[in-house]
Amino acid sequence: MKKEDRIYIAGHNGMVGSSIVRKLEQEGFTNLITRSSKELNLINQADVQAFFEENKPDYVFLAAAKVGGIQANNTYKGDFLYDNLMIQTNVIHAAHAHHVKKLLFLGSSCIYPKFAHQPISEDSLLTGTLEPTNEPYAIAKIAGIKLCDAFRDQYGSNFISAMPTNLYGPNDNYDLSNSHVLPAMIRKFHEAKNNGVGEVVVWGTGTPMREFLYVDDLAEACYFLMENYNEPGAINVGTGSDITIADLAHLVRKIVGFEGEIVFDTSKPDGTPKKQLDVSRINQLGWKATTELEAGIRKAYSSFLDQEKK
Repeated sequence: MKKEDRIYIAGHNGMVGSSIVRKLEQEGFTNLITRSSKELNLINQADVQAFFEENKPDYVFLAAAKVGGIQANNTYKGDFLYDNLMIQTNVIHAAHAHHVKKLLFLGSSCIYPKFAHQPISEDSLLTGTLEPTNEPYAIAKIAGIKLCDAFRDQYGSNFISAMPTNLYGPNDNYDLSNSHVLPAMIRKFHEAKNNGVGEVVVWGTGTPMREFLYVDDLAEACYFLMENYNEPGAINVGTGSDITIADLAHLVRKIVGFEGEIVFDTSKPDGTPKKQLDVSRINQLGWKATTELEAGIRKAYSSFLDQEKK
């Protein structure tokens, strides 16, 4: 990418999109194109085509999506499947129709089978049954990967797909009804500390293993891939290490400064028992995550406190 190239970041107000914008600005790119969901409805095909016709982006980072944790995925299955299918299909097709030089599509590690061999390699895609609690979202993301590959095969479009592990960091969603596990914990422990509550309830048994990637590390990876990677299929982005939900809860409790008890509600679902990505491919290309989990959570908690003041 040249510094003056027109670069469209879809979803720039979200955690991932805003981090990509920060990274590109740090690298000296001056022609970034952004639109809020109020300014451009990505679910509307005609609106997306008109936007591409008018703005003619050279490169696209597709970070726009409808996202949420287990509860949100379970509750809004139709919305998660439809909205994500439409957003990505409209943007990917418009990028093809308007001859975008390169597009990076962001998916999720939930595309892989529930009981995939650990750590999960890119070759595990479509080899088994998905985790039911987020199947609609996963199916949409799988369709996005396949659409990028289909345009590559048929037309030579340089569309690539990156699959990050669980993300956290500045500009995360801390709404308890639809947030992911780590931001939900940060909010729960923070509010319990402030309200003098004696215990915090965490969903499930605490035994599932999860991998967490600081969002600015993902932005670094996206920039690296846009500059250096031009292959079909998914490429994993993660840290290569994981932690139990129980250990995560104790770590967040320490960082927030909550002194009460942690109670695990075993009537609630655990989700996938273990989900660690094999990141050997991207590591071999020359990129590795650099933010340690505790340091990242401390940064995330600091940004959460800043968001609370606004």
